[in-house]
Amino acid sequence: MSSPLARRGAVIAGIAVLLVIPYYVEAFWLQAGLFCMAAAIAAIGLTLLVGVTGQLSLAHVFFVAIGAYGYCYLAGEEAPAGLADAPSGLGLPPWVALIGAVALAGLAGALFSPIAGRLRGIYLGLASVGLIFIGQHILFNATGVTGGFNGRDAVPFSLFGFSFSDTQPDNFSVLGVPYGTLERLWYLGLALLALSWWYARNLVRSRPGRAMQQVRDSEVAAAVMGVNVPAYKAAAFTVSSMYAGLGGVFLAVVFGRIVPESFGFLVSIEFLVMIVIGGLGSIGGAIVGAALVTALPQIFTKYSDSLPLVAEAGGSGLQASHASRFLYAAAVIAVLIYAPHGLAGLARRFAKRRPNSPPTVQTEESTT
Repeated sequence: MSSPLARRGAVIAGIAVLLVIPYYVEAFWLQAGLFCMAAAIAAIGLTLLVGVTGQLSLAHVFFVAIGAYGYCYLAGEEAPAGLADAPSGLGLPPWVALIGAVALAGLAGALFSPIAGRLRGIYLGLASVGLIFIGQHILFNATGVTGGFNGRDAVPFSLFGFSFSDTQPDNFSVLGVPYGTLERLWYLGLALLALSWWYARNLVRSRPGRAMQQVRDSEVAAAVMGVNVPAYKAAAFTVSSMYAGLGGVFLAVVFGRIVPESFGFLVSIEFLVMIVIGGLGSIGGAIVGAALVTALPQIFTKYSDSLPLVAEAGGSGLQASHASRFLYAAAVIAVLIYAPHGLAGLARRFAKRRPNSPPTVQTEESTT
């Protein structure tokens, strides 16, 4: 069996497994998978910025927050009379609110792009950190939009009268399996993730994608070859922010309620960990890295009573979130030393060593 045919078979098998998962797994795993999908969508945007274009950003979570709160505000109802501090909204249809929230995140990225066009490397990363502190101040104080410290509820997503919650239609089932909120959101998440992967993959392989990679490799050489470096850096920041906004919208829909603590600086670091572990510049690697980083704390929490050194939630000792961060740190160090191209690089290396595999020209996205 040829290598391309084997890869197609593996992809088809993987898709089939993802489609039937709601029939066989419990609610915990569905919810964990939904959080992984939201993180993966945002991580794809970050890998386009950092891995493909070479622009360091430490404020990715800021744009995720814009997407999440933007959706809640655009889709939310107007605050009741007499409750001045209650969060208000515009009452737009959820699908319109989704598009508007993604556009708002992209607009924020475009407004920051002039700074991104002038800076690079660690200087750009440090400049982007300021966005997180600005964002946290806004989230805690703009109570009419964000709900302040208490956060605000997210309107369930619906499309053409079909609600991705337990209503509209009621008692919806497929092959005898009832489809509640988690099951319906599962397929919505798969659709959004597949669309995000498809667009990013085609972008990287297109002429603008090659120009972005030239900017990453050498801005001087890219300029000599006729690439408008500031314009491409601005475009990369805008597209990356839109991906973050889409991930934020889906995160808000899955959570059902968002609070400012969910969008702190540590979350931005976790997004960087996702793309480093997965492999810088690899779209598929970003998805796998996001799944690992997002699912690990939840798994630790679920099985804390049977894992050594990990305390149960609320107990004294090493908490699941802290234990997972120790593993992240160890994984990042191991990747930087032994596998600089991350899990995607390991997959390419394994495929190259397989017997009877025809020689192929390996590219950054060959396994995504």
